[in-house]
Amino acid sequence: MWLSRTHSVLFPLFIIREGVWSLYWWIDIGALADHPNIPERNPNATVTSITELLSLDVNETEIIVDNGVSDRSFTELDLSRFSKLKRLEIGDNCFTHVEKVKLIGLGELESVVIGMKSFTQYKNGYDSNSRRHFYLRDCPLLRELRIDRYSFSDYMVFFVKGVPSLEVIEIGDIDEWSYNFYYASLELKSILILNKWLNRHAFA
Repeated sequence: MWLSRTHSVLFPLFIIREGVWSLYWWIDIGALADHPNIPERNPNATVTSITELLSLDVNETEIIVDNGVSDRSFTELDLSRFSKLKRLEIGDNCFTHVEKVKLIGLGELESVVIGMKSFTQYKNGYDSNSRRHFYLRDCPLLRELRIDRYSFSDYMVFFVKGVPSLEVIEIGDIDEWSYNFYYASLELKSILILNKWLNRHAFA
């Protein structure tokens, strides 16, 4: 739910004085827009809910998932049907309950960027969950994979294969605790070019 500063709600606070009900208390709901527990909206997002994600056309070339998109019933993210997808961007605090991520056979995919504290139930720490796996396979045009802090901090498998064009992998923040894939096994196969690898406190 996104909150606007232009909306207020009037709540009655009933106080009795000399037998007369009086006094109303109103609160500016829009002021909650800056609360740290409410994700900031990405104005460029093409997906703002799980329902929108599931209803996307298979011919999409760009998918940008807004911050905070998640649902307890949504446990697997498989984008293999998007054969023309070139760019995937996922915001912060997304897909908390997803246990398997599959980016497989995406022949046009060039870029994957994932924000902070996504794909994890441990938003500021780490844990091990043997059901949680990340697969990136057979994406011949992929050039970059970027994952921000704390994302996948409870995943046990990180598997990358068949990405011969990959130039950049950035996982975590070089100056901050990150915990990405903290207990995961690291498997990188069939990578011919790798110019940049950044991590900090990941793959312990």
